Amino acid sequence: MSAGTAELLRIAREAAVEAGELAARLRREGVTVEGTKSSPIDIVTAADKAAEDLIRGRLAAARPDDGFLGEESGAEVGSSGLTWVVDPIDGTVNYLYDLPNWSVSIAVVEGEPDPVTWRALAGAVAAPALGELFTATAGGGAHLGDRELHVRGPVPLNRALVSTGYHYTQEVRGNQARVAGQLIPLVRDLRRTGGAAIDLASVAAGRLDAFFEQGLNPWDQAAGGLLVTEAGGLITGLAGEGPAFRMVIAGAPLVVHELDDLLQRLGA
Repeated sequence: MSAGTAELLRIAREAAVEAGELAARLRREGVTVEGTKSSPIDIVTAADKAAEDLIRGRLAAARPDDGFLGEESGAEVGSSGLTWVVDPIDGTVNYLYDLPNWSVSIAVVEGEPDPVTWRALAGAVAAPALGELFTATAGGGAHLGDRELHVRGPVPLNRALVSTGYHYTQEVRGNQARVAGQLIPLVRDLRRTGGAAIDLASVAAGRLDAFFEQGLNPWDQAAGGLLVTEAGGLITGLAGEGPAFRMVIAGAPLVVHELDDLLQRLGA
C-alpha cells in the first residue's frame, strides 16, 4: 500500500466510522422518514441526510480538490481526478426496522465516477450494528479489522450460496422475483439481506459464494466492489459488460462466469 493510498484509506475509514456512530445514535433516538425517491418504498431518513452531511464535510476539509458523488446530495466535480463515492446508509429499510444489516459505504475512485471505467483506490464499509469494519486498498488487499479477506474457493453453482437484492421499482422487482424463483432450485440457497454493500463485503469475507443484483447505483457498489476484487474475486456485469445498473455479479471468478451464463439464460 502506497503512502498516498494509505492516507486515502485513513480518511475513508475514519469518516465511515464516525458517520456510522452518528447513524447508530440517531437510530436509538428514533428514526424519521423524510421522504421517498424512486418509488414509495424507496425511503430516505433524517439519518441518511445527517450522515452524508457529516461525511461530505469531513472529506471537503481533508481533500478539498476531490469530487463527490453521494446518494442523498448528488455530485460535485473536483479538480484532482479523484471522486469520493458515498452511501451514507446502505440498507435504509433495514435501518428503519432496526435490522442489523445496514452500513456506511465510502470509496475514493480515480477517473469518472462510473463503475465500468473507474479505478477504485480505497474503500471502507462500516457496519455499526454488526460491530464490523471492512476496508480495502488497490493492491493492498481487503480486510475485516486486521484479518485479511479471501473469497471462497470456486464451487459448482448447485453448491453455491448466493445473495441478491430487489430494486425499488415494481417493474424491475417483478422480473427479479421471476428470475429468483427459477434460480432457487439451481443453487444451494438464495439469500436476501437488504444491503448490497454488506453483501459484497460478505462475498469478500467468504461468507457467500456469489452475489448478483440488478439496479445498483455507483454508491451501492464502490467500496464493496473493491473489497471483492482485493479479496481475489471478480465483479462484473452480464455477458462481459462492466458492473452497472443493468447487473452486478460478484464472487470467485469461475462462480461468477457460471452465474452470468445462467442469469442470461433466465432472462435477467
